[in-house]
Amino acid sequence: MLEKAQRVHLIAVGGAVMHNMAIALKNKGLTVTGSDDAIFDPSKSRLEAHGLLPEKMGWDAARITSELDAVILGMHARPGNPELEKALALGIPVLSFPEFMFQQSQQCKRVVVAGSHGKTTITSMLLHSFRKTGEAFNYLVGSNIEGFDCMVGFNPQAQTAIFEGDEYLSSPLDRRSKFLHYKPHVAIITGLAWDHINVFPTYEGYVRSFEMLIRDIQPGGVLIYFEGDAELQKLVAKRPNPNIRYVGYRSLDFEETENGSNLKSTCFKDIDVPFFGAHNLANAESARLAMHELGIGGQAFYQSLHDYQGAARRLQQIRNDEDFTVYYDFAHAPSKVKATVAAVRQKYAKRKMTAILELHTFSSLDKKFIPFYKGAMDGVEEAIVFFDPKVLEHKNMPPLSVAEVQEAFANSNITVLNDKTAVYENLEKLDENNRVLLLMSSGNLFQAAVAKYK
Repeated sequence: MLEKAQRVHLIAVGGAVMHNMAIALKNKGLTVTGSDDAIFDPSKSRLEAHGLLPEKMGWDAARITSELDAVILGMHARPGNPELEKALALGIPVLSFPEFMFQQSQQCKRVVVAGSHGKTTITSMLLHSFRKTGEAFNYLVGSNIEGFDCMVGFNPQAQTAIFEGDEYLSSPLDRRSKFLHYKPHVAIITGLAWDHINVFPTYEGYVRSFEMLIRDIQPGGVLIYFEGDAELQKLVAKRPNPNIRYVGYRSLDFEETENGSNLKSTCFKDIDVPFFGAHNLANAESARLAMHELGIGGQAFYQSLHDYQGAARRLQQIRNDEDFTVYYDFAHAPSKVKATVAAVRQKYAKRKMTAILELHTFSSLDKKFIPFYKGAMDGVEEAIVFFDPKVLEHKNMPPLSVAEVQEAFANSNITVLNDKTAVYENLEKLDENNRVLLLMSSGNLFQAAVAKYK
């Protein structure tokens, strides 16, 4: 058991979650070291500011000694890594970061947010609201959140842990989904839309991972699931865990306002919340049900969101002038793109809309998967889809043609580009009068554009 570990080394410390974990462990009082073969900003600057940046890049078995209590292994490392091999030879416990999170939170009531979309948003709502109770808690979330200095948090007094549950692989040595380590008391599943095709080559394999998550919910626990997802309804109908409660949710009735939405439901009438879109109102309702399991009433939960500013790159408003508004979103999977486009289109129905999507993930660049984007950009006056041939080369994937992407989206109004310069040129000549601009990417294509519009 590693709840009292004092000396920890992180292999592949430069990752988004890994570098935050290093900072959180140092803040907890542990002695922390790390290594990586390359570290880029913002990870590099943040590690340096906390005195955690490795003195030199690369792997060095000499960093691993018998004094270590644990080694945390990130996905960027590979089997055969000399530091990993040394740790295994010395018998030092080697854990993925979700395993370590569980070890540090076994005493807690664990809430896990899973599903194909909305995970980060729901987790950030829970963290924002729960922090106002004043109680200690552990947490892990996949993006920066206003008011939180770190994406990972440990507290020795915590009786609650709130985790964003990713279905992706745990580590190079552990091919299980990350969320299968958490053994939740409360689990949220937002929906099932096949993603990570490089890890789950069949839809059945993808669904099986979520079925295993449900089976892992602790006796007497609860699954909170989105009733509007037909595939999730099929899974729930099987009742894979007979020892838990099943609670469905949907979006509440609402009316959009200038700064968000006004709730119109019978139970929570005339409460203003600072976000819009049916998918975000559904996200909030799932968080409300989870907070109820933690002893927080619905009225108190919704009122606590009055100053919620969301997670970075989750319908993040970058600019809002009288005639021109810009949003930046992490949307990359088809279901996420569709929901984001629909929400912005509905809110700005009287404006011209430009939406630019970068295909960047393994799934989104896979010829077998791209047809799932059919209709994702419908209703947009000016829709652009970009992919970078160099990314395909880096991922060792077969080349794509502009025509193949055009055919997959099944929308002749979409412009498909494979040259970054052409994307930037379109942004430069964009007529900003009476327009909303939506930038969607899980990569870094829009960093310069975001800096420009801020």
